[in-house]
Amino acid sequence: MNIQQTIGILSACLIFSACGQKTAPVKPERKDLTEMVFASGVLEADDQNNLTAQTDGYLIKLDFKEGDQVNAGQLLAVIDNSQNIINAQSAGTLHNIARENTLPSAPALQQISANITAAKEKLRLDQLQADRYKRLMESNSVSKLEYENTQLTLATSQANLKALEDQYNTQLVAARQQEVTQRSMSEVNRVIKEQNQIKAVISGQIYEKKKQLGDYVRKGDVIAVIANPQLIYARLNVDETNMARVKVGEEAVIQLNTNKEHTYKGTVHEILPSFESASQSFIVKAYFTDSLDFRIIGTQLEANIIVGEKKNALVIPRSFLSYGNKVTIKGKGPVVIQTGIISNDWVEVKGGLTENDELVPEKK
Repeated sequence: MNIQQTIGILSACLIFSACGQKTAPVKPERKDLTEMVFASGVLEADDQNNLTAQTDGYLIKLDFKEGDQVNAGQLLAVIDNSQNIINAQSAGTLHNIARENTLPSAPALQQISANITAAKEKLRLDQLQADRYKRLMESNSVSKLEYENTQLTLATSQANLKALEDQYNTQLVAARQQEVTQRSMSEVNRVIKEQNQIKAVISGQIYEKKKQLGDYVRKGDVIAVIANPQLIYARLNVDETNMARVKVGEEAVIQLNTNKEHTYKGTVHEILPSFESASQSFIVKAYFTDSLDFRIIGTQLEANIIVGEKKNALVIPRSFLSYGNKVTIKGKGPVVIQTGIISNDWVEVKGGLTENDELVPEKK
């Protein structure tokens, strides 16, 4: 017997053997079923805050490194912006001048004050002259016209004094208004100058250092990321088609990409109220209930949120369910069934099938 004859006989035997085998019938069966929603995400720390530049300039001081613990108000970096310093000094000088102009010793007020003193003296003399002419007129020693002239002079002196006093008050009000304006400008420039010094807004740990000493930064640039190291959570991206099934308090099984062999338990703590357009998903915060032994934020992860569980459920393989919740029963054809929990592999049957029905795969 040659090789070709031997191969032919073996092939015929294999074909005969395969034809003789029968595929086991597929029927609904009872299983404990868990429905889960998949989500990808990253590790994040609670109270995360960006240390941000408030002005433009070169970083001339960086007093921290990644991993450092910092306190709120602690000076962490300094930006070299000389213009802010010059503006603050200039505004402070102008404020001092404006404040001095409100004092009685201010040149403008002193000049008006001297004029008031002279006007008061003239008024005193004019008053004495008017009184003397009044007595003389009563004894017919002077004419009525001469008396009236002294009264007119007296009235003019009174008006001049009143005008000078009004001028003094007006000058004082203007000086005080200018002092308020310059004080405000000085305070604004002082605040701007202090923006050269970058301080921590919250207490926490430096998780990421984004700039180096000597870098040029612009207002709004992130220099470092600070967060609370006591609480690391999973920030999950949930697809909008599954979001309606996710609720606060549901259990989540989380797996870090750094260790695919280990899973952590957690719970859904918060569902953020806005849709994130960048990832086209809703954001869910899951807090770990297991001890987390890997605490580097930014670590990528995957999670399955358990949104439903049922014991001893009647199920069929998911591959037998076609569009419109249809399955094909041997001897009956396609029927529509009522489904419940759907997992990756199984579908809960709530109606339309019995445990005795035999399923037929959908024809392609």
